[in-house]
Amino acid sequence: MFYFAGIDLHSNNLWLCVLDAAGRAVFEKRVPNDLNVVLAILSRWSKEEISVVVESTFNWYWLVDGLEGAGYGVKLAHINAARAYDGIKHRDDRKDANWLAELDRLGLVPKAYICPRPLRDIRGLLRKRRQLVRQRTALWLSMGTYWQREQGVRLSRQALSAVTAEQVRETWAERPLVGLAVKTSWKVVQTLEIQIRQLEKAVLAQLKTCEPVRRLETIPGIGTILAWTIHLETGTIERFSKVGDYASYCRCVESRATSNGKRKGAGNRKNGNGYLKSAFQEAAVHAVRWEPAAQKYYERKRRQRNAVVAHAALASKRCRAAYWIQRNGVAYDPTRSFA
Repeated sequence: MFYFAGIDLHSNNLWLCVLDAAGRAVFEKRVPNDLNVVLAILSRWSKEEISVVVESTFNWYWLVDGLEGAGYGVKLAHINAARAYDGIKHRDDRKDANWLAELDRLGLVPKAYICPRPLRDIRGLLRKRRQLVRQRTALWLSMGTYWQREQGVRLSRQALSAVTAEQVRETWAERPLVGLAVKTSWKVVQTLEIQIRQLEKAVLAQLKTCEPVRRLETIPGIGTILAWTIHLETGTIERFSKVGDYASYCRCVESRATSNGKRKGAGNRKNGNGYLKSAFQEAAVHAVRWEPAAQKYYERKRRQRNAVVAHAALASKRCRAAYWIQRNGVAYDPTRSFA
């Protein structure tokens, strides 16, 4: 007989449910987040006669890696697509674990992507770099606000990145408290610059140029770091049968719910990969600077609507181009994006 284990994972404990082939629960218990405890429970069944489904929460790495390392077949369930019917009157962790096992028994588990561990570690470094870049940008904006508010001078991003300690000291010599605030931001920016460069150096030392990344680099404005970010966050492009599915996963499509021709809400706008959304938004910014066709498209959309809509539309164009480049193994062709 074959068995199906469903694990509803939380920050400090998990609920483990095991069903037999007929759907009857043969084990149900809440246990601590301890791999040895989980393996001891699953050892009651041979590895060849049990399938394990884990809920895709923020902390699934240790559990999935441990189970796979022990030889178990593991599926990672998409947390939103695997939800039970919302209209039920009573729902708890035990029923959630039972539902995961039942989905596996019926062959209906909505699988989430399990990135191979070595690539996941590199992807983690790129995500950390993104976090630091965003913090650096926030500090630059804070510094620029001081200049514009107190001096009436608006500094560009390039000017802010070129600000020196001597310039800060001279500008705010008569306003020492304001100068201290600006100097603090400036010092943190310099520290972040060093850490960002170290992360980039470490990532590039671990990676060897591959064809998918080299083809992504043919898109104007997408460099090595951004190309690797897109490649690693995407995983296997074969996961997406249509370009629309990929654009939705990258959060590059409008989220909208309609009924009888009327708008009934915004849908699930955060369903997808936020890192890919950020990558294609960055690619759109560079596209306006480096590609004439993209610039013309952006200006036309901006005149029709506004700059926000124009930027989102261009990010969607970049996303769709990246899909076909990865799917068909071809270089970037601007005539296909901007016919």
